[in-house]
Amino acid sequence: MSVQHARVPAADAAEVPAKRGFEFLNVPGPTNIPGRILNAMHRPAVDFSGPEFIALSKEIFQDLKPVFKTEGEVFLYAANGHGAWEAALANTLSPGDSILVPETGNFSVAWADMADALGLKVVTVPSDWRRAIDPNAVEDALRQDTDRAIKAVLMVHTDTATGITSDIQTLRAAIDAAGHPALFMVDAIASLATVDLRMDAWGVDVTVAASQKGMMLPPGVAFVAAGERALAAHAASSMPKRYWDWGDRMAKEHYRKFCGTAPEHLIFGLREALDMLSEETLEGSFARHARLAEAVRRCVGQWCEGGALQFNAVNPVERANAVTTILLPPEVATETVRAMCRDHYRVAVGGGLGKLMGKAFRIGHMGDMNEPMILGCLGAVEAGLKRLGVPLGAGGISAAVDWLANPEQAD
Repeated sequence: MSVQHARVPAADAAEVPAKRGFEFLNVPGPTNIPGRILNAMHRPAVDFSGPEFIALSKEIFQDLKPVFKTEGEVFLYAANGHGAWEAALANTLSPGDSILVPETGNFSVAWADMADALGLKVVTVPSDWRRAIDPNAVEDALRQDTDRAIKAVLMVHTDTATGITSDIQTLRAAIDAAGHPALFMVDAIASLATVDLRMDAWGVDVTVAASQKGMMLPPGVAFVAAGERALAAHAASSMPKRYWDWGDRMAKEHYRKFCGTAPEHLIFGLREALDMLSEETLEGSFARHARLAEAVRRCVGQWCEGGALQFNAVNPVERANAVTTILLPPEVATETVRAMCRDHYRVAVGGGLGKLMGKAFRIGHMGDMNEPMILGCLGAVEAGLKRLGVPLGAGGISAAVDWLANPEQAD
């Protein structure tokens, strides 16, 4: 007697296709975790107060400094990037202090909201979320602060909501031109290991970052690098900060660097990530990110010729090497595009945030990413957009391939 298997109707099969092969992760965080890092984490726990782990941990703290290009102190927290934000503020400022936050997009707004919740007074330099920070506007705002009430300038280097990278050096020059003593804090969460960042040479006092972007790790480790001026400000800070406190974390007992139990397995993974970056070199990582990002931009540029899509970043030189934010026509919602790519082509892309919620989607191209992964994502997104009837200019994938097929040009 034969067994009759139920058959899925064709319409249902089209709506929920079988999932085969790998899912492509092209959200702007968390990023792909290399097998080497996963394998490094796949091990038993150890005594975090024993000599093996302490030696490993000390190596980590030292080897992170060249990644930030600093001789300052680097602190690690079991937290995400928001934890790094709070640690930077709590260790250098006091309730009632004023800060200046040039608006770059969703994440500058979120950092400012956190500062407000901590009792800081926030002064903003507004923006349309389509352009990088205007250093002249920052200089003007600092010149108007004649009593020097502003104690820090907070900059988001790459805002992953808007897909825009601002220039650290021009902002440092603006602060100097105003003759202002404010601390200069930079959010490098999406830029660390994806584009050049020279903390000491560029006059950055505090840099914050996190594990789940260019560092190729799972979420869960926040980094804060502090220079001499920031460490001096810490001594005068009265913000409550037991867990975040740099003073406790610089104590002699090694376990206090983690304020208790260390996130051991993330540290094991971080060791492998640092080794991988050393093998590629930071400059090699920067070049790879620039090459892949340009392939995405050339493809999207062709799509935009159809008249429906737009780059969110108006100025080409400001388009990030970590993520590309693409504006949709009013009749197409973000979640419709994301669902199409995810459910039918197994490609995960990011949605719009803040002012761009429902109006944009984002292609992440940072971390453990190579040419076939990018081309696969672009091909799936193009198929999804065509399936939704979004008018696209022709030749997007070919433009990306042509760019990547010319190594001399791409490098």
